[in-house]
Amino acid sequence: MNIQKSKTQTLIIYLVLTLIAILTLFPLLWLISTSLKSPTENLLQTPPQLLPTQPTLNNFSRVWESLPFGKYLYNSIIVSVLTVGLNLFFCSLAAYPLARLSFVGKNVIFIAIVSTIMIPFQIVMIPLYILTVNLGLTNSYLGMIFPSIASAFGIFLLRQAFMGVPKEIEEAARMDGSSELGLWWFIMLPAIKPALITLAIFVFIGAWSDFLWPLIVIQDESLYTLPLGVAKLAGTFSLDWRLVAAGSVISIAPVLILFLFVQRFIVPTDTGSGVKG
Repeated sequence: MNIQKSKTQTLIIYLVLTLIAILTLFPLLWLISTSLKSPTENLLQTPPQLLPTQPTLNNFSRVWESLPFGKYLYNSIIVSVLTVGLNLFFCSLAAYPLARLSFVGKNVIFIAIVSTIMIPFQIVMIPLYILTVNLGLTNSYLGMIFPSIASAFGIFLLRQAFMGVPKEIEEAARMDGSSELGLWWFIMLPAIKPALITLAIFVFIGAWSDFLWPLIVIQDESLYTLPLGVAKLAGTFSLDWRLVAAGSVISIAPVLILFLFVQRFIVPTDTGSGVKG
């Protein structure tokens, strides 16, 4: 009886999760469907048609030819990759002493850093823009990267990961004569690789989809990222949602591909497996 009840509960859980997955994926499926529909299909028909009757890739080719989407893609890759690299570097440098070293005011500094998470970006946007202008970083890759080279969330996440590394590993490295930078680079960073990958995914998605800040600091269209390119596409072809959908699919496809490749690395750390006793 208990076995039958357990199977029923498991079935109900799977059905609920499947329903949630369908509801979550439906907007994406609708976007892809719209991008594949031919000009002869009515997008507003009732009842709505999810599957295109005459699927075509012509919308993607028209989008690619009408605007320099290749350049937008290149700009997004440059900005996102540099943002991820700098964010991981500076956040890990800040998180390591907050997790493993002892000094006066450590907890106060950590609380102050974490408290900034509650400050909306719109509040600091104007001071950041003034600073960016004064530094001469407008219309540049560095200007788009500047506000995201470190984050309170990244410091918090990596600090918690560093605190999970067994002290025996750290003590063994110190006995071997490792310096603090050597300990951070050769011991600690490999030990928290899953946390680094998790942070990299979050930072990449944020940098890739960022629209407001690049819109503020970039006036040169040759430096547009994909979100700005899609916005320009929507203004140019506002009456043809097939092309807008195709541009949106081009914009989100790299993020989906990245997640599919790196999701297997997001696993709990196992730094304690080599410590005995």
